[in-house]
Order: sequence, then C-alpha cells, then structure tokens
Amino acid sequence: MSEPSDPAVGLRRIVTTTNAAGRSEILIDGPPAEDHGVASLHEIWTDTLAGPIAPGDAGDQGKGRVQLTPPSGGVKIRWFIVRPRPEAVPAEQFAGFVKAAFADIGAADHQPDTTRHPAMHLTHSLDAIILIRGRVKLLLDEDETIVEPGNVVVQRATNHAWVVEGDEPALFVAVLIDRSG
Repeated sequence: MSEPSDPAVGLRRIVTTTNAAGRSEILIDGPPAEDHGVASLHEIWTDTLAGPIAPGDAGDQGKGRVQLTPPSGGVKIRWFIVRPRPEAVPAEQFAGFVKAAFADIGAADHQPDTTRHPAMHLTHSLDAIILIRGRVKLLLDEDETIVEPGNVVVQRATNHAWVVEGDEPALFVAVLIDRSG
C-alpha cells in the first residue's frame, strides 16, 4: 500500500488589502505563514476584531505562535489535519503524545475529560469546522457521528475529538470565534 499524500501540499492563502490609493489588491498569495507542524495546525489568519479593518494594514496575521484558541474577543482561521492513529503506537504512548501536543499549543487545560479518547478537548469558542478531505468520526461525550467532505460542524464550546475513519488523513478548515467573555 502506498503512503497517503500530504494533505498540506497545495494549501494556499489569499489575503486582500487596500493600497495607499484606496484600491484593493492582494497582500498575501501563498502557503500558510509558517509550517508550524504543531498538532498539524496551519494558520491562515488571526484577528482581535478590535475596531474596523485598517486599510493598508500589511501585517501577516497568520504568523506567530500557534495557539488552540483565538484571542479574547477575536477570530482564528486555520486548516488542520487529523491523521489516522498509528497502529504500532501503544495506546498509553499515543495518549502521552496527544497530551504533549495540546500543551504545546497552550491548551493543556482544555482537556477536562479524555476518558472517551485522548484527543478530547474543548474551547470557549463558536467554531465552524468544514471537512475538505477524508472521513472522520466526531466524538462527543454522549454522541458520535460520521463527517464526510462538504459537511460542516458547528462546534459550540463542547468537549469533542476527531477520529479518522480509514487510512487517509483528514483536512479541515476551521473558523473559531472567541466566546469566552
């Protein structure tokens, strides 16, 4: 069996801006700001939503340290990839790896109950999660469902995990809106 292709290949961000003459143009056209690799999160854009968009703002809001959640009162847009659990990795070792990955993205305290799956976590955001490629099972504390490409999950600050069904990694787009305040 051949190795699955890398779902991050070909990811492209197109970000617009307004130039000094008041005309719209492309600010960024390319891959994610950085290949963070951390927990397979690929940041597209983060914004505090404080005030109106500043015309001509040339900063790349996809750069910087990866955090699971958006800034307070803000929004985060990202791609994320979930890979199948390696069969050769013992369950305890896998759970340790997952725990370390959540700590690395500032989310060690976002795993209140992992008894159902080591990747169970929650945020205090309203999330629109769109599956682009692959097939996954959405696990909740009391429910589960299969999610297929084109399906959208509106995640409302609930404990959850994504588990790949099959051998191919799953590629998602997520828009996270902070609702902690």
